[in-house]
Amino acid sequence: MTLPRPAAPASRHAASKAILFTGLWVALVFALLASAGTGQLAIPPSEVLGSLLQPIGIDWFPLPTHPAGDQTLWAIRFPRVVMAALVGAGLAVAGLLMQAVFGNPLAEPGVIGVSSGAAVGAGLSIVFGLTFFGEWTTAVFAFIAGLGATLLVYFMSRADGKTEVVTLVLTGIAVNAIAGAAIALLTFLGDTQSREQIVFWQLGSMAGSRWSQVIIVAPVIALGLLISYMVARKLDLLSLGERNARHLGVNVEVLRIGVIVLVSLLVGAAVAFAGIIAFVGLVIPHLMRMVLGPAHLPLVTASALGGALLLTLADLGARTIVPMADLPIGMLTSLVGGPFFFWLLRRTRKRSGGWG
Repeated sequence: MTLPRPAAPASRHAASKAILFTGLWVALVFALLASAGTGQLAIPPSEVLGSLLQPIGIDWFPLPTHPAGDQTLWAIRFPRVVMAALVGAGLAVAGLLMQAVFGNPLAEPGVIGVSSGAAVGAGLSIVFGLTFFGEWTTAVFAFIAGLGATLLVYFMSRADGKTEVVTLVLTGIAVNAIAGAAIALLTFLGDTQSREQIVFWQLGSMAGSRWSQVIIVAPVIALGLLISYMVARKLDLLSLGERNARHLGVNVEVLRIGVIVLVSLLVGAAVAFAGIIAFVGLVIPHLMRMVLGPAHLPLVTASALGGALLLTLADLGARTIVPMADLPIGMLTSLVGGPFFFWLLRRTRKRSGGWG
């Protein structure tokens, strides 16, 4: 009697996972090198590597031949490239967590009001010329307002000690609408320069990224990734349904509030310095799930890599598509994410046989 061999599908899945992770790592490294070397002063990838590795004693690659090459890389290019990768990773993982908590592939971080709240905080700082925290004032106000909006959505949606997902979404829509009205009012009250700053901040950009900003964002993103790995197993159980998750020992309410706060921290840290960047948290987690399946542990890594890759390429495009100009990066991600979201809606409708 010949026994069946069920290992073939598992081995194919493992091979697909290995190919995906290898491809993401290789593509990200090449994207980072290309982005760092591209600009008004073009620097070959080998010289970028030389400038990057020389401080740690590795001299396998030549240093930049242009007199200002090394200074340009370390003062301007490297901080911007690293910030783009960090923000992309943070937004993508935040989107993955939101989709896990809501049990819906159409969920994204903006649902809970963190992005719109951050925009209100930034607008207040810009219009009223607040300087409580020096040059960091706008970023601090954006972070605090984003976190505050998220907590407001959460506590307003609680009833009888529980939080319903539908109520949470509807509350988020209401808070986003109020935040939108507040942003419009601030834009109306501000002078021409303030209006331009608010609009530019809402469109998102990596321009002006500095190491001092990277040092603040990096620990938040790293902590967010670490906690995401720690709760991945519980998110797998939650995907079985709230009742089943509770029977398996998951405190669903504590998990939900913890994940929502974590999402607000990740997105707040990202948008505080980069502005609002849409669709990264929607597109990347869904694409990774289509390849890897529903298990959240590998999805955290894949989403972080995919988000970093997407935003690195988007930032490269923002600097090169129009000569001598720096396009808003949020506009480029929306141009990619908008059609994808439409396709996802169509795909979801076909699978469910309709909308209702």
